[in-house]
Amino acid sequence: MSGTEIKDKRVKLILAGLRELYPDAGCALEHKNVFELLAATILSAQCTDERVNKITPGLFAKYPDPASMAEAEPEDIEKIIRSAGFYKSKVRSLKEASAAIVKNFGGKVPRTMEELISLRGVARKTANVVMGTGYGIAAGIVVDTHVKRLSFRLGFSSDGDPVKIEKTLMKLVPKDMWIWLSHALIMHGRGPCGARQPRCGECGLSALCPKKGL
Repeated sequence: MSGTEIKDKRVKLILAGLRELYPDAGCALEHKNVFELLAATILSAQCTDERVNKITPGLFAKYPDPASMAEAEPEDIEKIIRSAGFYKSKVRSLKEASAAIVKNFGGKVPRTMEELISLRGVARKTANVVMGTGYGIAAGIVVDTHVKRLSFRLGFSSDGDPVKIEKTLMKLVPKDMWIWLSHALIMHGRGPCGARQPRCGECGLSALCPKKGL
């Protein structure tokens, strides 16, 4: 059996193990519609999902749609999202993205990669979140810090560039698993495979992990 065949077999076993551990893995950001998901994802940069989920109920109660967010006074948004960090930049992203949605997309969050990344504060990762979780479109795989770390530890990719990691994962993983995979890896990264010290003794994937203990 070649090295490629061995890797492919191990990847399939790891995916099966992840599916068993996290069959219903989903987005941790609380939202009621695609606009709320977009805004919450913008806020989640350099901020925990837990913190974002504490902020967004008040934010969306006051600004429930792109039109109201675009017209809001920056200072009023700042007061609500200040604890998310980098709040001035995030306010600009929320307002300018919302204004563009109203002006260019009829008030509806676009559903293509090209259109989404034209919005301020939206790069490929955020666009993948919106398309996958919001619209159920598997255009790519979300690569955040957890997915990046676990992709290395599980032997999926040795790259440090999220775009290259995503391309590798898209080749290794069946398309019908793309949306679920990122959520599962994030859950695993928040669980036994933590950043500082993985708890390999508690990990259901340890027998398949080529970099156990890293």
